[in-house]
Amino acid sequence: MKYNRSLLGWMLYDFANSAFTTIIVTVVYSVYFIKTVVGGDPGYGEMLWGRAIGISMTLVALTAPIFGAVADFSRGKKRMLFLNCYLTVIFTALLYFIQPGAIFLGMLFFIIANYGFNSANVFYDAFLPEISKPEDIGKVSGMGWALGYVGGLFSLLVALVLVKVNVRLVFPAVALHFFLFSLFTFFWLKELQRPSKRSNYFRIAWQRVSFSLRNIARLPQLLRYLISYFVYNDGITTVIVFASVYGNQRFGMSTTQMITYFILAQFTSILGAALFGWLTDRLNVKVSLSISLLIWIAVVIWAFFCGSAREYYYVGLVAGLAIGSSQANSRTMLSMLTPVNRQAEFFGFYTLTGRLSSIIGPIIYGWIAHKTGDIRFSILSLILFFILGFIALQGVRLEEGKAQALNMKE
Repeated sequence: MKYNRSLLGWMLYDFANSAFTTIIVTVVYSVYFIKTVVGGDPGYGEMLWGRAIGISMTLVALTAPIFGAVADFSRGKKRMLFLNCYLTVIFTALLYFIQPGAIFLGMLFFIIANYGFNSANVFYDAFLPEISKPEDIGKVSGMGWALGYVGGLFSLLVALVLVKVNVRLVFPAVALHFFLFSLFTFFWLKELQRPSKRSNYFRIAWQRVSFSLRNIARLPQLLRYLISYFVYNDGITTVIVFASVYGNQRFGMSTTQMITYFILAQFTSILGAALFGWLTDRLNVKVSLSISLLIWIAVVIWAFFCGSAREYYYVGLVAGLAIGSSQANSRTMLSMLTPVNRQAEFFGFYTLTGRLSSIIGPIIYGWIAHKTGDIRFSILSLILFFILGFIALQGVRLEEGKAQALNMKE
């Protein structure tokens, strides 16, 4: 595999955007919103946070297929990536102004930022088969995730300093991190250009999406994989959204302690993304992804029975290994099962599947926490997503699916 500026530019976007997932969604803003902005009865903040996640993911689910098709037809992936990236940057910076009690604005600004973040990933992911060779996709995807976790680690170290001064300073710092390091992507990443006539892109996009809906039966292995992904991704998303909240609520871990917790987890996340990317190229992506889902099942069971903050640190290390591997492998498997000339369009469906599933888990988690007042039952509910997702994945015939994607014609 040869590295070039375009490839490095693509990878550095993972480094840039990981600060948002790590700090805003997972570690700092989630706890700040639930404990400081909302407060009140146990479980109420979790319920509102789950709804904020659900609303933003619903909006992404509604627009991602259309945007993906527009990008694929117009060769506008980079432009759409730019617009959604900086939508996230702006509204992440605005979180600085969210004070205790500002529940509506706290939810609104986060919903817009999270929408931009996830929409941008449609176009970012669609570059993967364009900037790498088929035999290197697993390695490139894994290295991108690994570099992303390095970016997450860097942002955590900065947050560890700022949170001791004023926790709200962390939010514009994340926006600055995202802005600065995404510049490498927009200067270096090259998009393959194809001449196209001016047209009504949204009309053509709808035609292409309709075509995909009518003909997805021609890609039965891709369909099977998307069903599996729909289920297990719900568990992954919910863990990301509530991991810090779980440590804070169950074990009384402070924001500083949770930042330290995730700093340690970043190292195993980096290892997981790189190691399982290598395993994908050495064996195959299905085997690699299956192993990571088994690790997730073990993590959920351990978190339920976990009895102390110290033990929860060990749970986090294992969870880091699982999240690094499963996310990288999910992106790789989708790329392998997708026709090369419809990458952006089918990555839109991939995002649609992921975001639709991401609506269910956080809402259920928050609802259980609010109704029972015990978040241990919330975390235990996630095991069902991983078990069913693992079972569905075993029905995917990888080589047959790759042949179906290769042979699919317009």
